[in-house]
Amino acid sequence: MKRIAYMILLVAWTATSIHAETKFIKPAPKDKCPVCGMFVAKYPDFIAGLVFKDKSYVVFDGVKDMFRYYFNIAKYSPSKRLADIEVLFVTDYYSLRQIDGYKAYYVLGSDVYGPMGRELIPFEQMKEAEEFRTDHKGKKILRFSEITQDIFRELE
Repeated sequence: MKRIAYMILLVAWTATSIHAETKFIKPAPKDKCPVCGMFVAKYPDFIAGLVFKDKSYVVFDGVKDMFRYYFNIAKYSPSKRLADIEVLFVTDYYSLRQIDGYKAYYVLGSDVYGPMGRELIPFEQMKEAEEFRTDHKGKKILRFSEITQDIFRELE
């Protein structure tokens, strides 16, 4: 019985470790944002990234640069396609945890700036996004599917 329990724990731990390894990327000191060239590890509160199905990844010093890359993937990584993305993650502004970027709520037009200036500020929970928007004069809250290249005009 102990042996079975041990095997179950081992399988659960392995599955959790693999999932965490795929989803949560801690940038190395040498990792640079492919859009602006900044060293990403210097800005842990704003890290965003993509993990591809081949387990390669790119990390960004902010959500804005991640979307610039996403909308122009052929320019930045000619060998990659959007269909190659396995995980898209952003850093929740309040908890500083990496979260699923496809499910996040993004506050546009607040008085909080990221490493590259005006930024889309991500949250895991709508309630926190609404609170932040009110406290920091945000213009609107967007979901991933609502973010377009035109949004960046409001961030410049």
